[in-house]
Amino acid sequence: MPSAFPMYHSIALDIAQRIVNNEFPVGSRISGRTLLASHYNVSSETIRKAIALLKDANIVSVSQGKEVVVLSIEGAYPFITHHKSMQSVYSLKQELEALLTQKLVIDKRLQEIFSEIVGYSDRLKNLNPYNPIEIKVPFDSHLVGRSVADIKFWQSTGATIVAIRRDRKIDISPGPNAIIEPDDRLIIVGKSNILQKATQFVEKNKKIT
Repeated sequence: MPSAFPMYHSIALDIAQRIVNNEFPVGSRISGRTLLASHYNVSSETIRKAIALLKDANIVSVSQGKEVVVLSIEGAYPFITHHKSMQSVYSLKQELEALLTQKLVIDKRLQEIFSEIVGYSDRLKNLNPYNPIEIKVPFDSHLVGRSVADIKFWQSTGATIVAIRRDRKIDISPGPNAIIEPDDRLIIVGKSNILQKATQFVEKNKKIT
């Protein structure tokens, strides 16, 4: 994951922490920009920006001769807390964006896999008389709100419910207490001639049962 802020922010935080740790006591002079640049292995311009942040927070002063003097330990504490909080929020935002991107990739792949399964099923349906068939349950079906045991599906159609698909969830081999809901997809198996009978049974309106 990339750094939350530019390098000069990190260097300013490090110098502020060193001031708090009394490595640079109040009144002491911090090495010139050239030496600091060598220590942090960055350009003098990056050091200038880091020192400017500390100067704006009244933690250090910079003379005309570019001498850096430590002014305050007390000012270093809120500086560190503020900038670390900003980094944490930024890092969380980056992580969230990464997770959302991963979710989109996973959702796309799930859709691709499901489409492939449906495609294989369509191509192979004539090879196996017991190939699964999917039937959607209308909102006004007499099956809605009833359990698998109660609807007596096999006795009425000669087919067996092997799974119930609800949105993206699939209940494989649902038990007798599983309740049928509107828009459920009943995945059934049976002989080749059961599709019409099973569809008529599923789509039967409550009012005519």
